[in-house]
Amino acid sequence: MPKLAQFRAKHEAFPIASPEASAAILHVDMDAFFVSVELLARPDLKGLPVVVGGQRDQRGVVSSASYEARRFGIHSAMPLRTAAKLCPEAVFLDGHHDLYGRWSDRVAAVLGKYSPVVEMASIDEAYLDLAGTERLNGPPLDAAHKLLCEITVTTGLPCSGGLGATRLVAKVASDQAKPRGLVWVPAGSEAAFLAPLAVRRIPGIGKVTESALKALGIETVAQLQNLPLDRLEREFGRWGTALHRKARGIDSYEFFVDAEPKSISHNRTFGQDTNDREQLHATLSFLCQKAAKRLRDAGLHARTVTLTLRYADFTTIARSQTLAEPSDLDSVVLNAVRELFSRAWNGAAMLRLVGVALSSFSHGSQQLDLLDPGRREKLERLAQAADRLRDKFGFEKLQLGGSLANRRRPEGRRPQ
Repeated sequence: MPKLAQFRAKHEAFPIASPEASAAILHVDMDAFFVSVELLARPDLKGLPVVVGGQRDQRGVVSSASYEARRFGIHSAMPLRTAAKLCPEAVFLDGHHDLYGRWSDRVAAVLGKYSPVVEMASIDEAYLDLAGTERLNGPPLDAAHKLLCEITVTTGLPCSGGLGATRLVAKVASDQAKPRGLVWVPAGSEAAFLAPLAVRRIPGIGKVTESALKALGIETVAQLQNLPLDRLEREFGRWGTALHRKARGIDSYEFFVDAEPKSISHNRTFGQDTNDREQLHATLSFLCQKAAKRLRDAGLHARTVTLTLRYADFTTIARSQTLAEPSDLDSVVLNAVRELFSRAWNGAAMLRLVGVALSSFSHGSQQLDLLDPGRREKLERLAQAADRLRDKFGFEKLQLGGSLANRRRPEGRRPQ
């Protein structure tokens, strides 16, 4: 895995790009990623409407849909039962998020060969800064083409890309390129590229803003570009200034490296509300192990453990505990979560979701030594050995005994 970057907003506005500037920001977006991964094992389903996220009669939402399914109006976050009504002949598959994570890591490894600055925006999309890599891979457009081809050749997964001078334009361009395409927007042509698009295609413009703009007679980006800045500011305040800039492809983000996460969390929504104690304890064990592994992968230790419970009526509570010393060990995290759970759950209430979050990070050298040194060393060696096996064979192949019951219960969505 390459050392990943993140992004942050700059306080000053970026100037509009000139033709002499470099369009070197590449947005890579995997096409129907979850479906594409599933099709590697089920090539017989290629060309069929496929929906990933659960079974047609389950409570839950669509995680991903093939392009054949999208023609029926199916999209991500749609209820599975609604998708089944729109396309009764669709094939519904349970999600396998650990599998998707492993394929995402393989894609990230390819990305890291083309730039020292890679930001994984999500499991299936990333931004790269190709500026300064010309000696290695040629001009940004050549490098982008090579990169997309290498991803497909080495993984068998389809992908699309957008190349522009700003993150905003690169993302819109990759969306226009789908599926299996590459769109290049030369620096200085951002406004012309965006002009014919519907305003909803601009990242950050949702249903509410779209409706407000439509009330002003604004439906395309070209119309938004022609609306005076002072009018936008009167109508939308500071958001009006952002709309004025977005319509011209200007954003104010920069990459920065050596970024660390503020928290690590995993949760599970059950296919059916449950108060099965064995299932709940097994699920929490599984979530704790996933979170602790991510801690170790990042070289971090957590001081705060948080348990989240969502009841059948959607009431949600969160309970936290501060550890005596920062830790990255599964057993320490699990003991804290079990203690929180015993205090927060009455043993009878039906639960819809459980979640585990870790925060207040530090590096290992800052931790105290409250555990017996010999026991700590043994636990650390065990965790490292387990992580190596999980990286090789998959996370679900090696679990603590307490989470095995969770693996025997396939209903519902898998932990995210």
